[in-house]
Amino acid sequence: MKKPIAWIMDTTGFVTEEFKAHPDVYIVPLTIHFGAEEFIDDGVDLTNDDLYKRIKEATSLPKTSQPSAGKFAELYNKLQEQYECAIAVHASAKLSGTIASSTAGAEMSGFKVYAIDSLALSYGLSGLVERGFELEEQGLKAEEIAQRLEKETTNFRNYILIGNLSQLYKGGRMSGAHYYLGSLLQIKPIVQLTADGELKPIDKVRSHNKAIQYLIKHAQKDHEDYGVRRFQIMHGHTMKEAESLKQEVLKIIPDADILIGDLSSSLAVHAGEETLALLWRKDDL
Repeated sequence: MKKPIAWIMDTTGFVTEEFKAHPDVYIVPLTIHFGAEEFIDDGVDLTNDDLYKRIKEATSLPKTSQPSAGKFAELYNKLQEQYECAIAVHASAKLSGTIASSTAGAEMSGFKVYAIDSLALSYGLSGLVERGFELEEQGLKAEEIAQRLEKETTNFRNYILIGNLSQLYKGGRMSGAHYYLGSLLQIKPIVQLTADGELKPIDKVRSHNKAIQYLIKHAQKDHEDYGVRRFQIMHGHTMKEAESLKQEVLKIIPDADILIGDLSSSLAVHAGEETLALLWRKDDL
């Protein structure tokens, strides 16, 4: 007898230890390109330490590429022997072509795959997969789960404090004048994955401390308004700052449940070392 649902995600999401150990979760990695060199984004082929070291030394930023439709088709051909269907949760289509490859791969294989645009990256993607586990345990069928997850993409909240302006500059996302002034004035850009899945600047804050308080203020509001107490802190190779942010959140929300993890490589190559992101789902009651 076939199992009901295989769960698919890509490495733009935060790959938790639970996902790695889960027998029905399949992680499809992106590829990171440093010039002619290619690395599989699996944390083994290129560790986080190596990634940031290479980024720091590079004159231009690395590029990322989604898995091909053929890679997905190969996986789906194998899975249809064991599962009735799959639910695939992928990075925002505005930021990555992964969901298009996944959908094309499903068509090539003839396997039923419910592909969901998370409209997010990092834990915004992973949190939907975890939510899917809960719905499956409640007895919902795959189609119902997929429909619920698509609706719940709007519950994701995120505030991202850019850590390294030089990376934005090298990536062509900031002019030389803006880079100089931003560094001189210690301006901290704050960006956000919007409700339609785009990554956009939403504010600029003077000083690191003010930026941290900016993040916490928004978390506190949703805690007070909606009872949110589960938060995620994603960081770009700066665990000390992530731990500090956690302690600051706990001062305001003492019963908060906070997970700390690394930024996905796809976001790290753009956002930069020392980036901090505070994330949560508005329906976490």
